[in-house]
Amino acid sequence: MTGFLVILVTCGTKREAREIANSLVHRRLAACVNILSSRLESIYRWKGRINSAKEYLLVIKTTRRRFAALRREIERLHSYDVPEIIALPITAGSPKYLHWLAESVGGKPRA
Repeated sequence: MTGFLVILVTCGTKREAREIANSLVHRRLAACVNILSSRLESIYRWKGRINSAKEYLLVIKTTRRRFAALRREIERLHSYDVPEIIALPITAGSPKYLHWLAESVGGKPRA
């Protein structure tokens, strides 16, 4: 197990997705954020009803050490009452990429 994470977040608009992505990278909470430009369809239960929505997916790369601050920033900027914020561990990766990721969020490289 490494100290690195991939975070998944859905957003209702591309503008919101870009605002969150820019803020996370600017604040060094994420090394990189990919915005999947093709809208995906989400089907979910909310307040007892089945709903569907077109959304944009953010794929965020960060460290475990930065996760709490990253989560707070997403919650501050996100328009949803309960934004999807799912952290997946990076179990292995290119040493050069992981080194860059750590440096980009202001941390010391730890593989």
